[in-house]
Amino acid sequence: MTSRVFITGASSGIGAALALAYAQRGAQLGLLGRRSQALQAVVDSLPGTGHLVYVVDVRDRAALHAAAADFLAGGPVDVVIASAGISVGTLTEELEDYRVFEAIIATNLNATVATFEPFVAAMKQRGQGRLVGVASVAAVRGLPGAGAYSASKAAVRAYCESLRVELSQTGVKVVTVVPGFIKTPMTRQNPYKMPFLMPVDQFAAAATRAIDRGVSYTVIPWQMGWVARLLRLVPDRLYDYFAVRRERKPRQS
Repeated sequence: MTSRVFITGASSGIGAALALAYAQRGAQLGLLGRRSQALQAVVDSLPGTGHLVYVVDVRDRAALHAAAADFLAGGPVDVVIASAGISVGTLTEELEDYRVFEAIIATNLNATVATFEPFVAAMKQRGQGRLVGVASVAAVRGLPGAGAYSASKAAVRAYCESLRVELSQTGVKVVTVVPGFIKTPMTRQNPYKMPFLMPVDQFAAAATRAIDRGVSYTVIPWQMGWVARLLRLVPDRLYDYFAVRRERKPRQS
């Protein structure tokens, strides 16, 4: 039976790579993104037929729910991936950055909730399904100049953990995928060294394997998983000493 997969943020980066990975496995996809031409280019490059396209900004909850309802009308949905995300530097002292902070939280956190909402009841009724949230290693410790991004991804991790426990007796698996540095348009703007930088197609292959297994939490690449564990153990004073010397993510121009 053909699996059905709904992916937000599908017009580029991790979302587009996951779309290709699932299409190559014969899945029927519902792909959502806010850039019409880029999203259509992704769909045109995919194997298979019957993929559905939804040009929606994930911050528009009503439009997102409408897209989800349309895809659900075509049959049961096996995997839902909330991949939409934005990353840009912010500084609390810069008053105009507050609107950027709001946009990051709305896109990275609130839209993850809004993406899952329409699918939970149907998955619970079937007793199966995968809800996949995309966090980041930036969630492990607060990064200077990236307070909004770090906060949003830390919240995604905590939210997915809460949801995982809520649904633990239903057969629905909640998977938190934690990318390290992945070669995408989002990371291309980073002005600092990115250890263990991973091609996005390799990331997608590893992520789909983790989603298949229904693992609760996985860091990709695995080397960054060890880095994340070590960062949690570093005392605040030592972390602050090195973090303050780190190059910052650029603010929105």
